[in-house]
Amino acid sequence: MIGSTILVRVRSEHLEGYVGATRVFEIPRLIGKHHHRIDYHHVIHSLVRKPGAFAAYRYRDELFPTTIFRQGYDRLVEGSVKRADREYVRILHLAATTSEAEVETALQIVLEEHKVPSFLTVRDLVQVPTLRLVPTIAPPELNLASYDQLIPSVRYACV
Repeated sequence: MIGSTILVRVRSEHLEGYVGATRVFEIPRLIGKHHHRIDYHHVIHSLVRKPGAFAAYRYRDELFPTTIFRQGYDRLVEGSVKRADREYVRILHLAATTSEAEVETALQIVLEEHKVPSFLTVRDLVQVPTLRLVPTIAPPELNLASYDQLIPSVRYACV
């Protein structure tokens, strides 16, 4: 939506965003001061390029979608993993590009085994979608003779 004009309608419980007449988003309204809502999908690509920014990110706590992700990050820090921030950002990027639920399940499996959740370990447990070849379909053979039998009185003349 970069460069688009967005109309935001403020409702009592949520905000609605429109581009033209099309509603493109609806988010819950945060009432009061000092509230924020950060969706990690919007910032993860920047953090992958600069993973050191994660440690000093003001809204870092918003980048833990569930408690399993938070526990995974804590285990990385406790395990004295060099560049724990980088490993976590790569795991979060994997969640954003594949399936958050599958990455969370993989993290939970690793944590239950009392291992440190590295990116490679989690990636190996997640089923990364593979590119599938689209089958070629031959065009159907059309036989319109049955339609000619429906209207026997109409004859087509070639001029």
